[in-house]
Amino acid sequence: MDTGSGMSKVKSKKKTFLIILLSAIVILLAGWWAFCVKMYEDNINIRTESYKPRMLRVEDFDGLTCTEYSFPSDKGQMLAGYLYSVGTGQRGTVVIAHGFGGGGHNSYMSCAYYFARNGYYVFAYDATGNDKSEGRSVGGTPQGVVDLAHAISFVEETDAVPDLPVVLFGHSWGGYSVCGVLSYHPEVKAVIECSGFNRASDMFESEGKSRVGGVIHALIPFVRIHERIKYDSYATNTAMDGFDSTDAAVMAVHSSDDSIIGIEYGLDKYYAKYKDDARFTFIRYEDRGHNGIFCDPANTYAKEFNAGFDKWLGTLDYDYKAKENKERFVKDKDEYITAHLDHARWSFRLDEDLFARFLDFYDRAL
Repeated sequence: MDTGSGMSKVKSKKKTFLIILLSAIVILLAGWWAFCVKMYEDNINIRTESYKPRMLRVEDFDGLTCTEYSFPSDKGQMLAGYLYSVGTGQRGTVVIAHGFGGGGHNSYMSCAYYFARNGYYVFAYDATGNDKSEGRSVGGTPQGVVDLAHAISFVEETDAVPDLPVVLFGHSWGGYSVCGVLSYHPEVKAVIECSGFNRASDMFESEGKSRVGGVIHALIPFVRIHERIKYDSYATNTAMDGFDSTDAAVMAVHSSDDSIIGIEYGLDKYYAKYKDDARFTFIRYEDRGHNGIFCDPANTYAKEFNAGFDKWLGTLDYDYKAKENKERFVKDKDEYITAHLDHARWSFRLDEDLFARFLDFYDRAL
C-alpha cells in the first residue's frame, strides 16, 4: 500500500483549502474595508454650504466690522478668513473653528460679535470645502486641525492682525480641532471647546452609532486606517495629546443629552483625566443638546418660528415630501423663510450668562 502518496494528497488538499480560505478572508476584508471607506467618504468627505435664507448678516450686529482675507492651507487651497472687531482697545484675538455640516463660520457670527464687543479681535474662517473656501470637499475630520493650524499661523504672522495673545473657541468638529491643534501651536493661551470629541474617528463613530447602533464599531478600525493614510500623524493626534503639549487653560462644555456627539467622547473623557488639574474648567448641561449648547433657554424665537413654519406646511396644496415636488418645495421653502425670518431676533439667541463666563475665562488666562 502506497501510504506516502495518500498522505501527500491529503496535505495537498489541506494546502488548497487553506489557500482558498485565506483568499476568501482577504477578499472579505478588502470588501469590508472598501465599504467602510465609502461610508466615510459619503458622510464626511463632502462639501457643505451655509443655508442662505438663514445666514447671519454683519449689518444685524451694531458696530460690527468685518474684513475678509484669504490664506493657504496644506495643499495650497485658499481659505476664506474674516477679521471681526467692534471699536478699539482689544486685548487678544479669538480664533473660531466652526462645526461640521452646516457650511462655514457664518452660524457662529453671533459668538464672534459677543467677543468683539467685549474687547477682542475675532478671526473666523471657512474650512476647506466650506462656503467661500476652496476645496471640492472637506477631505476628512483631521482637516479641521490642519486648517486651524494654518489659520493660527496666518493670524500670528500677518500684519493684518495685531500682535496679541491668541485664544481659541470651537464647537463640535471645531471643538475637536481647537484641542488637537495645541500639539502644533502650544503657544495658545486658552481654549474653549464646546460639544467636541477626543479623536478624529469619534465624529463618525458617534453619529453612526445613533443610526446603526453597535455595528458602527466594526467600521471604526478601517476608518482609522483610512484617516491615517490620508493625514498621517494628524489622524492619530488627539485632543488630549494637545492638552498634554501645552500649558493653555482649557474649558470643556457639553450636554449629556447631545445626540450628535455623545458626551462620553468629549467632556466625560476629559473630566476623568483632568478633573484635579487647575487649568481645566468643566461645564456640564443636561438638556441643551448639540446645536443649542450656546442658546439662552429662555429665548423662544426658534420654537416660535418653527411652529409658524409647520403651520405653513399644512397650507401647501401638494405633497412636499414627494420626489417629483422636491425642487418646487425647495423654492417655496426658501421664499417662506426669506420673507418671514426676523433676522434681528434670529441673530441674538446666545446665553449671555454663559458667554460672560467664557469672557472671564479668557481674561484670566491672559
